[in-house]
Amino acid sequence: MRKKIVAGNWKMNKILQEGVALAKELTETVKSPNCEVIICTPFIHLATVAGIIEGTPIKLGAENCADKASGAYTGEVSAEMVKSTGAEYVILGHSERRQYYGETGEILKEKVKLALANGLKVLYCIGESLEEREAEKQNEVVKTELEESVFNLTAEEWKNIVIAYEPIWAIGTGKTATAEQAEEIHAYIRSCVADRYGKDVADDTTILYGGSCKASNAPELFGKPDIDGGLIGGASLKAADFNGIIDAWK
Repeated sequence: MRKKIVAGNWKMNKILQEGVALAKELTETVKSPNCEVIICTPFIHLATVAGIIEGTPIKLGAENCADKASGAYTGEVSAEMVKSTGAEYVILGHSERRQYYGETGEILKEKVKLALANGLKVLYCIGESLEEREAEKQNEVVKTELEESVFNLTAEEWKNIVIAYEPIWAIGTGKTATAEQAEEIHAYIRSCVADRYGKDVADDTTILYGGSCKASNAPELFGKPDIDGGLIGGASLKAADFNGIIDAWK
């Protein structure tokens, strides 16, 4: 059975005190989830939140890491630093990083390599823009993004990769891919993994849906055979909303 995951991506939200309060609230409400629960917080929260969630079912992740191991890179945070806080996961390849900060497939390949070398698991994001979807190029786009940055990994390294499919046109817009649209591309992504690593590896690969997933549509999305959970943005910032999505697995 492949792992079911609900991961929260706080993005650039919550000052430290607010993040601490949310993490504490989640430790009180997330008791015995039917899936793995991860919260991916801004860097400044990581070490503090790690202490709060210790001994609970909640895992910790970062939203990014540097493409360099260490050195004179003012303002950057290395994979080793992320790992030292107690984080287990890191989000890489998010469309916002690609779009606003010019992260290319080559840069992401370096980030993935360093994350894995430092014992982090990677939530690797792929997905198409509205123009690409309308031109029916979504399959081509996601396959290229896999080939550029993660299909160079060995089958052993691949065990630490979780794929998050995020249609860029549905992030923070309130638009959601229909459960059928999402399932179709998740199945295609799994077929790409099977072509590269074989059917057994593909069957074990967790593929999450991200893109305006909320408590109201999570049960339908998670009911599809190739959708193994969600990477949640806005709805992860309120404990009740996030719990509603986690409960979709019950």
